[in-house]
Amino acid sequence: MRVYVAGHRGMVGGAILRRLEARRDKGEDLELITRTHAELDLTDQAAVRGFMEEVRPEVVILAAAKVGGIHANNTYPAEFIYENLMIECNVIHQAFAAGVTRLLQLGSSCIYPRAVPQPMREDALLTGVLEPTNEPYAVAKIAGIKLCESYNRQYGVDYRSVMPTNLYGPGDNFHPENSHVLPALIRRFHEAARDGAESVTIWGTGTPRREFLHVDDMAEASLFVLDLDAGSYAANTQPMLSHINVGTGEDIAILDLARMVAEVTGFEGRIETDPSKPDGTMRKLMDVSRLAEMGWTARIGLREGVEETYRWFLANQDRFRR
Repeated sequence: MRVYVAGHRGMVGGAILRRLEARRDKGEDLELITRTHAELDLTDQAAVRGFMEEVRPEVVILAAAKVGGIHANNTYPAEFIYENLMIECNVIHQAFAAGVTRLLQLGSSCIYPRAVPQPMREDALLTGVLEPTNEPYAVAKIAGIKLCESYNRQYGVDYRSVMPTNLYGPGDNFHPENSHVLPALIRRFHEAARDGAESVTIWGTGTPRREFLHVDDMAEASLFVLDLDAGSYAANTQPMLSHINVGTGEDIAILDLARMVAEVTGFEGRIETDPSKPDGTMRKLMDVSRLAEMGWTARIGLREGVEETYRWFLANQDRFRR
């Protein structure tokens, strides 16, 4: 089976590729196809068309996306909506044009309204106003879901979508300005501990609650959903509600997360908050009951995952130096 993994150099795509490589090494008949950004710009429609026509994959896993934290989303809204829309439109449509009948695309929990009841169920999609700080990215990800649903309805293909909560783990982006909250905290507390700083200030009040899923769990869940037979998948979805939440079902206050990261990195100073900075959505917890009913639950605890991620950061920190 010829499988194209779009975004294999990203954190999630890389984790998925590693699992597929392990399957192949155990004897599963898999031909794994990848392209770097330099080799294939997924925002270039003609280039994606030519690639799909040439390689003719049987399965496509769309893990490529432009991602970032609150600061990046606030600073580059045009890039976030444009690049993600172009990637989704090009990959999904050109995959269909090349005869691909099985596709899995990865989205984000930010698709849900800002004031949605917690935990967030799949049927909360498009029931309210989005969080302003990441609305452009969210709109693009909603469009990806609707693209898959529309091609399924009109052409009878099997295009599926999984919506992960906040992801972290080896391969994450630790940029001091454009990273997500957990890797940003790991880097800041590591540097504070290294430099003997007396305090670390975190954005916002520290009261918002977030759910975090290890990237290896996400990779495992993605392939679990992809492998479901059509009957099992259809029994747990609807034509106009095809996406599936992926998370742990547990969340933590940002200030408590900061305390955990401080312990892991060895920082012993004060942790202060900056209420002048945006908190974002006050709570984002996924309802993962549908996926649990299908037979999958997360296995990596947050403390264990943070410790592993910090070890990876220490082993690879030279690449993050400015």
